[in-house]
Amino acid sequence: MQNAPISVPGEGRTLEAYLALPEERTGPHPAVIVIHEIFGPDRHIQDVARRFAREGYIAIAPNLFTGEIQRLLTPEAIATGFGFLRGLPPEVQRDPAQIQARIAALPPEKRAALAALMKIQDPAQHAKFAQDLRAMARYLRGRSDVEPRKVASVGFCFGGAMSGRLACADPDLAAAVIFYGNAPPADQIPHIRCAMLGLYGAEDHRITDTIPKFAEEAKEAGVRLTYHIYPGAPHAFFNDTRVELYRAEAAVDAWKRVQAFLRTEFGC
Repeated sequence: MQNAPISVPGEGRTLEAYLALPEERTGPHPAVIVIHEIFGPDRHIQDVARRFAREGYIAIAPNLFTGEIQRLLTPEAIATGFGFLRGLPPEVQRDPAQIQARIAALPPEKRAALAALMKIQDPAQHAKFAQDLRAMARYLRGRSDVEPRKVASVGFCFGGAMSGRLACADPDLAAAVIFYGNAPPADQIPHIRCAMLGLYGAEDHRITDTIPKFAEEAKEAGVRLTYHIYPGAPHAFFNDTRVELYRAEAAVDAWKRVQAFLRTEFGC
């Protein structure tokens, strides 16, 4: 297996990315875009990309925060942002527009500490991220070792939400997996053309309590959505670098479900 940092043209900018290639180079291979949490494409996300490569996929983990957002996202800024979000009512936490409004109402000195969060929660920025991800999909489809009809996305937390947004933005996406991420905006769901898989923790009420509504909206739009909720599992249960949240049994089962889902959608 080979892996390396690369640069890929995004939406009006160049994105850093981590590319993991399978050992067996005869192709073409199916491909997966692995979309990171708020921490960026850290060692957990890179490990997930390598796991996909070991399964025979070409995997790319783009850094959507390349540039200004990366500079703003210091450990202190992330901690401040998490603390701010935890203090908001669940219905506000789920609504980027309301989060922006709450931040805008703060004194200037407090707003400055939340600048990174303001960027990440901006709905207009989400749309730009979705176009960046479309660029990743185009990059993969243009590779001679990728089967262009077999490009999927798998995202976690923030990246889970972006996996859903990519499904709305890219009619050629073959499949999308959301790990404990917000559902796509209701008005965008009818644009989805691929099958979707959602994996959630029962204790992650901020996200999981919204999934029945998402499932109903998907059904009304003719979108094929399958989801599973793991009893006793918190948010980020798949992340084995966060020992306080990781749940091995749920994570192992979720990985099996992802593999089975992709094999089905790819016809492998």
